[in-house]
Amino acid sequence: MTMGSTDGQQGPPAGVRIGSVTGSAFAIGDHNTVTQNQNSVPVAEDQAELLRTVKELRADLARFVATDATGRLDTELAVVAEEIETGGAAEPGRLVRLRDAMEAAGAFVATLASGVAVGHELAALLGG
Repeated sequence: MTMGSTDGQQGPPAGVRIGSVTGSAFAIGDHNTVTQNQNSVPVAEDQAELLRTVKELRADLARFVATDATGRLDTELAVVAEEIETGGAAEPGRLVRLRDAMEAAGAFVATLASGVAVGHELAALLGG
């Protein structure tokens, strides 16, 4: 990090230059708080694939008008994604709730390739 002169002396212009930052977090200004989360939890391949398909389905759902059923489904998808990202796996009970939310959303979800993919991943993980 370099700082320029501000006292009228010749030198580089005033300012701050940071070349690069990796593996760190920082904030500039008063009253800031910095939180850095790094995913250091190992994720099994099947959970990683579920996470990928869950994110795709959430992106697809965002393109449509929400209903109560698709809103509930989006909530369950978000919670499953968070569990996998922070804990390495989604709990079986959470997966059952996701499956139930997908069933409640009905045929609409079954028409989306991402919905079919999530359904396949759930069936593989839940044994059904």
